[in-house]
Amino acid sequence: MEGKFTVSPKRGWKQMEHKEATGAVHEEMKRVQRLPSNSTYATHRLRVLNKILQLLSIQRTVSQEEELELLFAGLSL
Repeated sequence: MEGKFTVSPKRGWKQMEHKEATGAVHEEMKRVQRLPSNSTYATHRLRVLNKILQLLSIQRTVSQEEELELLFAGLSL
């Protein structure tokens, strides 16, 4: 099943609507949750995705905004 939300490199996450960015993260979480539960990759990826959701849900400082940007860039959604 292909996710309907993506973050394109040309557009980037900053131009996305909050709903669209959250949807992309949730789609990725569904994909990662299908991986083996003892996978260190899956465990780490879920931690990163949860951190992104946390940062998306709050009023961010400049440093948090930068952290969110780096997290999204590292995911390649």
